[in-house]
Amino acid sequence: MKPNSGTLVINIMNGGKAEAYEGVYQCTARNERGAAISNNIVIRPSRSPLWTKEKLEPNQVREGDSLVLHCRPPVGLPPPIIFWMDNAFQRLPQSERVSQGLNGDLYFSNVQPEDTREDYICYARFNHTQTIQQKQPISVKVFSMDSLNDTIAANLSDTDIYGAKPVTERQPILLTPTGSTSTKVELRGNVLLLECIAAGLPTPVIRWIKEGGELPANRTFFENFKKTLKIVDVSEADSGNYKCIARNILGSAHHVISVTVKAAPYWITAPRNLVLSPGEDGTLICRANGNPKPNISWLANGVPIAIAPEDPSRKVDGDTIIFSHVQERSSAVYQCNASNEYGYLLANAFVNVLAEPPRILTPANKLYQVIADSPALLDCAYFGSPKPEIEWFKGVKGSILSGSEYVFHDNGTLEIPVAQKDSTGTYTCVARNELGKIQNEVQLEVKDPTMIIKQPEYKVIQRYGQVSFECIIKHDSTLLPTVIWLKDNDELPDDERFLVGKDNLTIMNVTDKDDGTYTCIVNTTLDSVSASAVLTVVAAPPTPAIIYARPNPPFDLELTGQLERSVELSWIPGDENNSPITNFVIEYEDGLHEPGVWHYQTEVPGTQTTVQLKLSPYVNYSFRVIAVNEIGRSQPSEPSEQYLTKSANPDENPSNVQGIGSEPDNLVITWESLKGFQSNGPGLQYKVSWRQKDVDDEWTSVIVANVSKYIVSGTPTFVPYEIKVQALNDLGYAPEPSEVIGHSGEDLPMVAPGNVQVHVINSTLAKVHWDPVPLKTVRGHLQGYKVYYWKVQSLSRRSRRHVEKKILTFRGNKTFGMLPGLEPYSSYKLNVRVVNGKGEGPASPDKVFKTPEGVPSSPSFLKITNPTLDSLTLEWGSPTHPNGVLTSYILKFQPINNTHELGPLVEIRIPANESSLILKNLNYSTRYKFYFNAQTSVGSGSQITEEAVTIMDEAGILRPAVGAGKAMASRQVDIATQGWFIGLMCAVALLILILLIVCFIRRNKGGKYPVKEKEDAHADPEIQPMKEDDGTFGEYSDAEDHKPLKKGSRTPSDRTVKKEDSDDSLVDYGEGVNGQFNEDGSFIGQYSGKKEKEPAEGNESSEAPSPVNAMNSFV
Repeated sequence: MKPNSGTLVINIMNGGKAEAYEGVYQCTARNERGAAISNNIVIRPSRSPLWTKEKLEPNQVREGDSLVLHCRPPVGLPPPIIFWMDNAFQRLPQSERVSQGLNGDLYFSNVQPEDTREDYICYARFNHTQTIQQKQPISVKVFSMDSLNDTIAANLSDTDIYGAKPVTERQPILLTPTGSTSTKVELRGNVLLLECIAAGLPTPVIRWIKEGGELPANRTFFENFKKTLKIVDVSEADSGNYKCIARNILGSAHHVISVTVKAAPYWITAPRNLVLSPGEDGTLICRANGNPKPNISWLANGVPIAIAPEDPSRKVDGDTIIFSHVQERSSAVYQCNASNEYGYLLANAFVNVLAEPPRILTPANKLYQVIADSPALLDCAYFGSPKPEIEWFKGVKGSILSGSEYVFHDNGTLEIPVAQKDSTGTYTCVARNELGKIQNEVQLEVKDPTMIIKQPEYKVIQRYGQVSFECIIKHDSTLLPTVIWLKDNDELPDDERFLVGKDNLTIMNVTDKDDGTYTCIVNTTLDSVSASAVLTVVAAPPTPAIIYARPNPPFDLELTGQLERSVELSWIPGDENNSPITNFVIEYEDGLHEPGVWHYQTEVPGTQTTVQLKLSPYVNYSFRVIAVNEIGRSQPSEPSEQYLTKSANPDENPSNVQGIGSEPDNLVITWESLKGFQSNGPGLQYKVSWRQKDVDDEWTSVIVANVSKYIVSGTPTFVPYEIKVQALNDLGYAPEPSEVIGHSGEDLPMVAPGNVQVHVINSTLAKVHWDPVPLKTVRGHLQGYKVYYWKVQSLSRRSRRHVEKKILTFRGNKTFGMLPGLEPYSSYKLNVRVVNGKGEGPASPDKVFKTPEGVPSSPSFLKITNPTLDSLTLEWGSPTHPNGVLTSYILKFQPINNTHELGPLVEIRIPANESSLILKNLNYSTRYKFYFNAQTSVGSGSQITEEAVTIMDEAGILRPAVGAGKAMASRQVDIATQGWFIGLMCAVALLILILLIVCFIRRNKGGKYPVKEKEDAHADPEIQPMKEDDGTFGEYSDAEDHKPLKKGSRTPSDRTVKKEDSDDSLVDYGEGVNGQFNEDGSFIGQYSGKKEKEPAEGNESSEAPSPVNAMNSFV
């Protein structure tokens, strides 16, 4: 133990083990007056054990599944701080998907391929021993579906069926805590941490609510991506059920945590030292609360009071010790111990029985100096037993001070809230008890405030000029002021150009860096004032100009003619700075209710320097004046002296009174509180009155303060109430308030609408009717009705699907509504519910109705395959939405000639159970346009169209007879090997070469070469082998090259006809007819000269195709 001290030092630096000193310590201090004891001090050595050895298997998990990596740190003292890092000592990133739990485990709501790694390492940091322990790395391998399918495919034959399921979305499930409910106990004043971590894909979002209440404002925080709910400084009111809800697009999961807040003992009234004189009575009170309720026990001088020396003047009554007619031997130190299972409190209280005459501890003739209109505090520290009574006098023969202009503190201090010049003088403090009397005098001096009567003004100065700021002050003659100048709130530059005079600052040879704000600060030992002005440095103007500026602030404000509700204010205007003052704005400050906040009072013309001001009761007014000219507003003047008006009854009552129930059995009455100056006096309160409307009841009233809401409990559900709120203060009530009508809380409606009827108007629209529910059963404000309706099944398919309910809301007391957007030939159900401000009532019985048939949608597809000389095969799919029973299909088709003219239309009706058709006896090498639609008994649906071409024979002349297919197949030879075809190609190549040579010669000569002249001069039948009868080319086949002539014109694999957009497509060279492939892969097509529409004059172009185009389009 340290000498002359009660401090016990335990030093193990030179040997010894900390475990040897583990235990509970308590200090006792004792003298002849008694013994005091300290709280128990527990010493425990810190521990940082190593991780236990364990074999960690690699985690192999499928993409999208959840995963938990367990940390399981060693138990240390104090507990370690857990964090996850990799081999590079970088913290592992965490998100809504991956996060660390309170227990240190790492949770994956769903794993992704990027989670694959071999260095998930859990670290435990023991701060007290400054050590970090590391767990063995954990390996995680995530199998994606693509890689899993590749692995499976590599091990199966072609005939096996394989393929892992794709990543499937899953609705949330909770990883922690488990089950649907759990419990949590926390101590009052601690931090409550609740955690919910969920698995699911997509990653669930966590939301927290408190059942039957709201989360405490300003004490609730969300951590770990809202997975952890944190409530600081918990109290018993925070007990209850907390629900966490995990939700994604597939659904939700929830868990309810029942929280109970217990409390270690805490003081309500701790025992205090007691000084008694012999023969006096007194009490020691020791009151504590906790959960469970703490036990109170007393000790005297460290010994349980039951076995302490007996004292006849002492009586123990639970948490109170009662002293009666004490004697000096009754002095002792008493200890109060309040304990429960969660802790204990110990407090020492010294009961000192002594007889002492009064003593005043404040030095005699102490001088107090204050500034006028500020508070003055005169001390009179005293001691004595019995406790002396204190009285104050002013002057040598003055009377006892009393009244509202003085405040007497329990410690003997006299406070003068607003000291005036006439408050100066000698004040005498007298302390007396039955053993004697003593007095002490102190001096009070009230000084005039320091003022800047000529403030520095805004200056605009030319570069290299001279500028001066004035700062003329007025101060109390007994105070010595000091003036300090600042530039931009910092010291002046150390520059000889800055000259500080008695009442000014001069800057010589001004430069641009002198631009800024200059502040004059005047300090005395009692107060400080300041004023600022801006200096703007500009270049020299070509001609001098008059400077217009805002006016200087008014000064010398004076209050006269003070009355209860009015006062006269006068002032002296400041310099107008070359712009006449247009008006003065008067503002006031309420130093009693809102010190430092200035409010607009009134304004007067610029020619007026006095104004009569209307005042409110119980306001400590200060006024200031602002001058206004065309340039702007001046700085505010210095405040006037303060004027405290007398108190009065409130003039008005609270506004915006409302009564709205928050629960079915209460009425919440709210109002807007009065502002401070509207109170008109101290002790502002509100009288809240209510009674049930249309019931012969008396008014029920309560008086409340410092609130703007009152809750009336135990009310019937949704009944009207008459409500009024009246203001009052210590002087009386405001005028009688007006009554407002409110309603107690709503509850859910009791009954469902009846007599629900459905009238089907057509296949997509229905009208629903219902009877209104009785208003008494609504139990709230009727907001309307909701119609829930959903499709049960399609009558044509007889297959159920996922039910998607639709909701229509009809406001007010409507009893019918239209249901649009129905699907034809379907079975529907609906029900109707009434809605009030609380929610929805019960649903009416489900009503079933069916929609009639409608016209079907278009067939799902139409394919045309297997073209021959005189036939085409059509295949189609049934409509996606038959909207009824299909009766038949309608096929219409017509030929299209080379000029895009349509031939006669042929119509065929096909049974509804057919899905293909072979059309025969068609013209060879002819384009047909097909129109195809489905029919129900209601009518025809929308149609789809397609085009296709029959093929031509080898010669392109004769239409084959029936049975000639075999002969035609034998006549198909490879023309690329025929001599006439080779000769023709050589002639075309030679002709192109000659044309190129001629173009080159003409270009070198610089002459023009019009395309039309070239074509006219070199026209050759061999390069335009068009047939005269139908405008088509001959047949071409190349068995060694099956590629189309131009990229982008390849026929689709299903041989349906599709037009491409490429500018080089073969379609651009024909009448919109695409080429097709024959069965052996050779290309067969028809081409004709390209025709384009001319302008309205009707002139047709005579331009012949170029040789290159002729070559590209030749077969």
